[in-house]
Amino acid sequence: MKFLFDLFPVILFFLAYSAAKRMPDTSAALASSLLAGIGVGGQVAVEQGPILLATVVAILATFAQVGWLVLRRRKVDRMLWISLIIIVGLGGATVVLRDATFIKWKPTVLYWTFAAVLLGADVLFKKNLVRTMVQEQIRLPDTVWTRLNLSWVVFFAFMGAANLFVAYHFSESAWVNFKLFGGIGLMLVFVLVQALMLSRYVEDQGSK
Repeated sequence: MKFLFDLFPVILFFLAYSAAKRMPDTSAALASSLLAGIGVGGQVAVEQGPILLATVVAILATFAQVGWLVLRRRKVDRMLWISLIIIVGLGGATVVLRDATFIKWKPTVLYWTFAAVLLGADVLFKKNLVRTMVQEQIRLPDTVWTRLNLSWVVFFAFMGAANLFVAYHFSESAWVNFKLFGGIGLMLVFVLVQALMLSRYVEDQGSK
């Protein structure tokens, strides 16, 4: 359930974009009306409607995530706060300036922020954040914890670069599809490989 909760803005972004893409004239008119309502006037071009509406939906969805947790008096993860700041900043720039470049950079900035946090905590504070999060579920040698943390740093760095490659070498629609399906697919493959690598440690612990 948490996996779906974390993907909530991405899924709504994809659905909003797909729906708007099928009704370009209607989406452009709706986007124009919406932007006029927040003081950003001017007619929205037909080709801009889908990405602008999807961006607004993603911003609202992220706010909804935080609001839901706050209302239920649950802890809001630091990464979710970071995600909110990034989507408001880059998504807001896309809406106000009507330039999809900013929202296309959002996944990369988020992935690279995750990588920087994991690496910075390890190098500067000698704190392995991956170990902190999952050490109650599995016991590993210190060297394995180090490699595990570094593998997540490399993965997030790769994901950020892959997002930019798709954004600048393929169509907007292809990027939107990659943002959801490509991101989920690569994440699942990476987690599966990690699980297979760590399975022997689980087996060793079970045999003791």
